[in-house]
Amino acid sequence: MALSITELKKGTLFQWEGKPFRVVDYKQKVMGRGGSIVNVRIKGLLDGKVLDKTFKGNEQLEGADVTTQTVQYLYNDGANFFFMNGDSFEQFEVSADLIGDGAGYIKEGDHLQLQFFNNQPISVELPKNVPLKVTYTETAVKGDTSTSISKDATLETGIAIKVPAFIKQGDTISVDTATGAYRERIKQ
Repeated sequence: MALSITELKKGTLFQWEGKPFRVVDYKQKVMGRGGSIVNVRIKGLLDGKVLDKTFKGNEQLEGADVTTQTVQYLYNDGANFFFMNGDSFEQFEVSADLIGDGAGYIKEGDHLQLQFFNNQPISVELPKNVPLKVTYTETAVKGDTSTSISKDATLETGIAIKVPAFIKQGDTISVDTATGAYRERIKQ
């Protein structure tokens, strides 16, 4: 399906030079006599690289045939992460490089969205926030439990983040997957 350059709104998926991209930012400049230039910031869905690109006039682009499946995370062997479609029981192997920093936000049994391009897994979509258990943190000094003071905490997936002083070992907290920031303590 062909896309005109004016359809490259934020979040649009398209192919360029045979690779799938997502539009991150979009600016259109209208020139004289009805022509226009579109400046977009695009993110490669295969390599995660962000590029700035300008498309002119009546250029046509191909829509990216990206599909999404809900999968369950099974395990990883260090080099690859393994997922399974719960309906078909089909298993998928995804390179650890493709998962990147996202590995610190997923644990065995989690359900995630896996994106495919030409039937190949290309990216894992993490939820905005994930609940993770605190496996280690220093005990707060009595009287020193205000929310403005933060300390290091190690979470069940092995990542370390800053948390408020009142968080204790064994607490489950919500973590923002985009920034790695503590959001809130989850009541048990």
